[in-house]
Amino acid sequence: MIFFFGFGSKQKDLGRGSTRTCPRCGNTTVWARVKRYRQFTVFFVPVLRWKRQQLEICTICGTAVAV
Repeated sequence: MIFFFGFGSKQKDLGRGSTRTCPRCGNTTVWARVKRYRQFTVFFVPVLRWKRQQLEICTICGTAVAV
């Protein structure tokens, strides 16, 4: 019997975020808003999702800030 399962993280783009000044690189830009979560899959179908977060990410250096 073959049983396919896996763990991983997914990230879904939610569009544009707010205009912020990045604490890391110092640039003022429009940040990207994303939803990030961890999931467990069985036969490539998501069964469990946990550690859900909404983040805004600097489009220049990639620094993430929780919303």
